[in-house]
Amino acid sequence: MKKIGFVVPWHGQTIPGGAEMALRGVTEHLNKAGVDVEILTTCVKEFMADWNENYHKPGLTVENHIPVRRFKVRKRNVDAFNRVNIKLMNDEQLTPEEEEIFCKEMINSPDMYKYMEQHKDEYHCFVGIPYMFGPVYYMCKKFPEKAVMIPCFHEEAYIYMDVFKKAFSNIQGMIFNAEPEKVLAQRVYDTKCQKLITPGLGLDTSLVYDEERFRAKFNITEPFILYAGRKDVGKNIYTLIRYFQEYKKRHKNDLKLVLIGGGKVSIPRSLKGEVHDLGFVSIQDKYDAYGAALTLCQPSKHESFSFVIMESWLCRRPVMVHEGCDVTKHFAVASQGGFYFNNYFEFEEEVNYYLEHPEMAFVMGENGRKFVLENFDWDIVTRKYIEFFEGLYNHE
Repeated sequence: MKKIGFVVPWHGQTIPGGAEMALRGVTEHLNKAGVDVEILTTCVKEFMADWNENYHKPGLTVENHIPVRRFKVRKRNVDAFNRVNIKLMNDEQLTPEEEEIFCKEMINSPDMYKYMEQHKDEYHCFVGIPYMFGPVYYMCKKFPEKAVMIPCFHEEAYIYMDVFKKAFSNIQGMIFNAEPEKVLAQRVYDTKCQKLITPGLGLDTSLVYDEERFRAKFNITEPFILYAGRKDVGKNIYTLIRYFQEYKKRHKNDLKLVLIGGGKVSIPRSLKGEVHDLGFVSIQDKYDAYGAALTLCQPSKHESFSFVIMESWLCRRPVMVHEGCDVTKHFAVASQGGFYFNNYFEFEEEVNYYLEHPEMAFVMGENGRKFVLENFDWDIVTRKYIEFFEGLYNHE
């Protein structure tokens, strides 16, 4: 099998984000398994950086034993892009002309596309992640006979764009993180001639945690709900804060809310002393926090996987997820490792259940741990990826 080129908008060992973490994990474990992999990316630093700025030098480097080939980006019309992107963010449909503006003024690298055209025969396939960025879209449009996606789809306006429907329906295959993501793709795109697989994503299942160490270090002795991840509106964190505020009005217990991760969030004055925003913490502190928590709450409605849910289960703690996210709801139900809520009163009932039934909360955490070990250990996931690539051009 020839080398596999992973096509991404940016790359770095410390870049935050689920898709970025997924790419690092997949490529590193394929590499360790003897698969020849390479990363094709731009010189942009990361998602939050200026997409017009070439932060890295173009050319080939080796990072964590994997070749990384970077290309300069073209200058983009930011204002034109923002005008159409804001419509998508508000779930408004674009005209064909506006869709073309979105694709053209998105992050793009003509140098990358030229290289791929000249060297495509050296690659078994190109694998794009995630779906909506310029390098992945143009990979699918220009090289459908070589293209595979790890799309990271979830329900949002972007997936319904006609330019995406046309480009993504002609590629060789898709790799999904969860079964509901696959169902969504089959509903929106024409995938009947594609090879589809749902291996999920792998995790380090050997992680260790110490709940008492966390409590001692951060001086948090009360039971607490944990939120782990980026603190912004897109993650629906304000729903969690609003529900917790209502909970504290109705219940005079000592339950706290602990937030870890980047970003800033506004905490109501009435919750002073009730919410601990710890910001970025070390990986080990994060694991210890999972182990010490009453439950992890993942309120996001837009997830194609959720590392924090899986990590919480590996630390034997149950979870709470939003019913509006098909993927996290699916994981909670399939594992019997957590609850899902759609309104405040469901949230309240579930929190009280965990407080009043610690033995069952532990059982649910153990159920989740078993689910992760059986499905998302890296050896299992890597083997599925290799089998997919080996049979890519043999499917009907």
